[in-house]
Amino acid sequence: MTLPSAAPNEIGFDLPEQYNAARLLWDNLPERADNPAIFHDNGVVTYGELAAEAARIGNHLSRFCAPGDRVLLFLDDEPSYPAAIMGAMRAGLVPMLINTLSPPELLAFYLEDSAAKAIVSGAEYAAHFADATVPVIIVSDRPWAAEAPTLNEHQTARGDMAFWMYSSGSTGKPKGVVHRHEDAAFTAHSYARHVLDIGPGDICFSVPKIFFAYGFGNSVTFPMSVGAAAVLLTGRPTPERVLSCLARYRPTIFFALPTVYTMLQKHGLDGADMSSVRLFVSAAEILSNDLSEDWIARFGKPIVEGLGSTEMLHIYLSNTEAQRRPGSAGRVVPGYGVRLVLPDGTEAADGQEGVMQVAGVSGAKYYWNRPEKTAETMCDGWIDTGDRFARDADGFYYFKGRADDLVKVSGQWVYPLEIELALNEHPSVVEACVQAVELPDRRMTLKAWVTPRGVAGPALKDELQAHAKRMLLPHKYPREIVFLDALPKTGTDKIDRQRLRTMDATE
Repeated sequence: MTLPSAAPNEIGFDLPEQYNAARLLWDNLPERADNPAIFHDNGVVTYGELAAEAARIGNHLSRFCAPGDRVLLFLDDEPSYPAAIMGAMRAGLVPMLINTLSPPELLAFYLEDSAAKAIVSGAEYAAHFADATVPVIIVSDRPWAAEAPTLNEHQTARGDMAFWMYSSGSTGKPKGVVHRHEDAAFTAHSYARHVLDIGPGDICFSVPKIFFAYGFGNSVTFPMSVGAAAVLLTGRPTPERVLSCLARYRPTIFFALPTVYTMLQKHGLDGADMSSVRLFVSAAEILSNDLSEDWIARFGKPIVEGLGSTEMLHIYLSNTEAQRRPGSAGRVVPGYGVRLVLPDGTEAADGQEGVMQVAGVSGAKYYWNRPEKTAETMCDGWIDTGDRFARDADGFYYFKGRADDLVKVSGQWVYPLEIELALNEHPSVVEACVQAVELPDRRMTLKAWVTPRGVAGPALKDELQAHAKRMLLPHKYPREIVFLDALPKTGTDKIDRQRLRTMDATE
């Protein structure tokens, strides 16, 4: 079998060759300048006000930077963030969206790796850049206040470098994921149009932050692409604050992760006002059936699950309200190509497990300064995700684990994820994580970290081990179980698996 070299563009996506992604903001001005673009605790920002602020920032950055230069953005979700992104791109600069939980040594790596010429930071993070050798611009000072509120668009091609994000770097150094000007427009043309059915009357509320590729689309490019509004929540998204925003701003589309939905459920949802929400969206991790069913019972609407990546910029597999399978990542989003590759290089048939590869206009073409990693991951328009999936006869994809996480325990091969999923289905479990850990004698064992619903103890440990054996096979169960009040999370609200390993090492 000969595998295809790229995915077809069957959705009719087209842009002029000369294109700058900041048009996602500026194209709203002729008809929607007075419409709300952002709802925030500090007030409402219209499209006209946002474009004027973006122009001022772009003009100010141009005093330090030349077209093509990188600008490191280290900001929480606030109106200055999308303004800085759009202003930088309109000036021909390349904004880098950086996780605000990044430690100093990682920030030093980002600055050196990218050769960034300026930093835009929130005041609360200023100390991180005390030793910076490039200009540090603090958004609360608004040093651009006196700049012109208009900015001519720097001429860029649709395939030119537009913005960066860094991979999580769970193994080795993070990789700079380089996206082009056409990428954000494509995700809006594909996922936002075909799955969200987004329109100018929508209000988007994304708990995941803008520095996360998922949040960037949810809060910035998707609403801007149609003149809709976004709710931005500065600070930690506690259950109380998230529920308050839902009641106050009445969003129509709510984006979160399974950990956030679990957090809200654990907090208590009696009396929660979600009547404005027409669509609940989840991505990044698998949602438990228990939570999904509870959500439908409470609010009359399902949580629509999808899967995306930083390399592809946003979601390329998704369920819909009308067509969904619990536990699946969904079907291929129009405009993308997905294939499952077997070890012999041929494509898997329905029911077979293979390593997923994805293609689409929004896919990054390379990692910055990482030719070896680029060659490993990106080839002929396809991006190798390193994830194993199986596809059913109806085209729904099911995650089966990482291609490299198969471990031998007691002489038999096991994927920790399948045990984790089994534990998450138990009614006494709020959330679980299962990983293989090495014993002092170099043997591998399976360890689970569990947030229980109710009282934890030896009886629950025995019950969870028996539950895993019943659902799977007798050898597929966690030999160790640690009960925690809450599992640690990364800046994107995923389970921090590396932190759990570190906690284990220091016990």
